[in-house]
Amino acid sequence: MDIKDISNNINQWINETFNFENLVYGEVIWSIILLILFFIIGWLVSHIFEHYFLRWSKKTKTTLDDEILKNVKRPIHVLVIFFGIYFSINNISLLYDYIDKNIVDTIFLLIEIFLIAYIFTRITNVLFSWYARRQQRIKKQSQHVLYVFRGILNGMVYLIAFFIFMAIAGIDLTGLAIGGAATAIVIGFALQHVLSDFFSAFSIYFDRPFEIGDFIIIGDHSGTVTKIGMKSTRIQLLQGEELIVPNKELTTVSIRNFKKMSKRRVEFSFGVTYDIPLKKLRKIPDIIASIINPEKHELVHKLDRVHFTEFGDFSLNFNIIYYLNTKDYAKYRDTQQEINFQIKDAFEKEGIEMAFPTQTIHLNKSN
Repeated sequence: MDIKDISNNINQWINETFNFENLVYGEVIWSIILLILFFIIGWLVSHIFEHYFLRWSKKTKTTLDDEILKNVKRPIHVLVIFFGIYFSINNISLLYDYIDKNIVDTIFLLIEIFLIAYIFTRITNVLFSWYARRQQRIKKQSQHVLYVFRGILNGMVYLIAFFIFMAIAGIDLTGLAIGGAATAIVIGFALQHVLSDFFSAFSIYFDRPFEIGDFIIIGDHSGTVTKIGMKSTRIQLLQGEELIVPNKELTTVSIRNFKKMSKRRVEFSFGVTYDIPLKKLRKIPDIIASIINPEKHELVHKLDRVHFTEFGDFSLNFNIIYYLNTKDYAKYRDTQQEINFQIKDAFEKEGIEMAFPTQTIHLNKSN
């Protein structure tokens, strides 16, 4: 026995009990009772949410469950009342003498499906907002891309709800599907570059090859990322100008991200003159080791090696490699500058001359 049979039996019982000659009276009374019952159920749902679910959620450590319950309480209440109105109207046969029942059922089906879709989007919106706030606290940057993705997901939910409604209502989707596919192809060809940059923005957001504030090198350009948009990314170059790079290009090139490194490797060289005595030449590695020392420089991690590498055209050349405990480019430059000052000072005290390009010309005096 379905709901319709139950309603008919109750209508008949009401008419027999109160001796109504017209069956409509029983239908109206039962419809009013149904509406009141659903209003009571709606009130009970709100009461349960307010006094049980929300109180329970306040005891948890996270506020996520509180937000979800607050956002779905009212839509669920409306959905219950909506079912009450539908069953009440559907019970009065007299109305269908003036209104097509199929039209009424279709309208209520549309409202029902979109109410459920609305409840689903309310939940996903809360989840997206919670995740975006959490990421913004961690990353200290805008989550604009995530909010755009949320809008796209909401649109897809309503689009799916629309197609479900069309299918259940028995409306032929063939023409609509063909027209939509043709339109999508035309739009896709017209906006292929824009759409490519648009979807590349999501790839950058979720893959995170770089973030706002990172110092990166792309080809011959190096600078700090200032903005990641839906179509392009903006980079403040060392020279001062702003470089705007399409997102599609950033997903197809190699990117060097200096913020990702835990330690910075530093390599530099210098040369001393050829006339330096061997005894002083042998002192240079020890002098460098005493200068590039973690105990003397806060940011120095360790000295890797100091080597007399080659006999150059104008100098005896040394190569030095050490590591710094910093990602900051300015701090690296400050440390290297101080090391250079100390090397120059130590060499002056030892009488070691730094080399520079020279040329000796020998002249033979003839009579």
